[in-house]
Amino acid sequence: QVQLVESGGGLVQAGGSLRLSCAASGRTFSSRSMGWFRQAPGKEREFVAAISSGGGSTYYADSVKGRFTISRDNAKNTVYLQMNSLKPEDTAVYYCGADRPTGRIGYYDRTTTYNYWGQGTQVTVSS
Repeated sequence: QVQLVESGGGLVQAGGSLRLSCAASGRTFSSRSMGWFRQAPGKEREFVAAISSGGGSTYYADSVKGRFTISRDNAKNTVYLQMNSLKPEDTAVYYCGADRPTGRIGYYDRTTTYNYWGQGTQVTVSS
């Protein structure tokens, strides 16, 4: 079992920045690729960013490329999402997900790839 706890959300003005964190329990974190997704009211959960187990490969949705950066610290069992130049359309609940401990990254932009999820953290960007 893996427990994921997101933090760092909040209210920020357009153009501002936030850094989300996702702390994971267990000993297999360094073998799992991780992803960030978001869900706005009335919309489906959508892919934001993903990172391979070792951190050497990162992937982004086109809508956040150049503004968001995903990173991880395997010594701290934590994955981060640095969000800069925030826009009102970034408003959503942000979730982190953990893949199976295979050491490989698969379909990183699909929710079905991730078998553990956190409870989410709200990000609200005002105009």
